[in-house]
Amino acid sequence: MSASAQIILASASPRRRELLEQIGVLAIVQSVDIDESKKQGESVIAYVQRLAAEKAQTGCEIIENKNKLPVLGSDTIIELGDSILGKPVDRQQAKDMLRLLSGKKHTVHTSVAIVTVKDMFIATNSTQVQFKELEEDEIDGYLATGEADDKAGSYAIQGRAAQFIKNINGSFSGVMGLPLYETVQLLKRCGIKTLG
Repeated sequence: MSASAQIILASASPRRRELLEQIGVLAIVQSVDIDESKKQGESVIAYVQRLAAEKAQTGCEIIENKNKLPVLGSDTIIELGDSILGKPVDRQQAKDMLRLLSGKKHTVHTSVAIVTVKDMFIATNSTQVQFKELEEDEIDGYLATGEADDKAGSYAIQGRAAQFIKNINGSFSGVMGLPLYETVQLLKRCGIKTLG
């Protein structure tokens, strides 16, 4: 795959790789570690954009990139009222997050950043998601599947949690972790062709 790869994906997320493949873009996958702490006074949008940009930039710095491929970084954050929900540290925190989301509407913000030799391009998608009221046994059953363990807000919309979603207003792929409309626009700016 690497011989024909068009981009480097600075993420270990199999969902992001699969979404890129869905639009005909092959990626070399390289996870990166950055400090994901929110800065004092930083808005939610500035925060998610900074994380995506730092992932892409870090990818540029640490990945051997002889072919000078663009590097894509992405990050997803869930906003519920004044709270920001990232990935849970353990099952108890995941349970607490799902209880918070139960019966409420929240916003999923996903930013995409692409760094090239000369430029950085960034875009953000914000999608509203309405959860149904969750019963305790539904939460416990969902947590037992392990699906919530490494997901922002403790759920995967493309998985078993789809049954909890009453309504979505925005980008399904954005909630998954890579908004394809915005991603394609950025890839075009980098000269990368996608399907269609």
